[in-house]
Amino acid sequence: MAADHKAGGIEDLNFHDLHHEDISRFFEWGLSVPEVSLISGHKDARMLFRYTHMTATHVLAKSG
Repeated sequence: MAADHKAGGIEDLNFHDLHHEDISRFFEWGLSVPEVSLISGHKDARMLFRYTHMTATHVLAKSG
């Protein structure tokens, strides 16, 4: 796998980076904290929120 992502010009990619991205996307799609916790395996909401990278733009987009 290392050769594939380096061939694409991505130098420093690992599973942990993708985990952050996925959790943020789940919240962007409108999933609730319990739903994302179930998917991600986080039992503590504080740890779950450390993986979330929401912006004000995402929140405003939900309001229509």
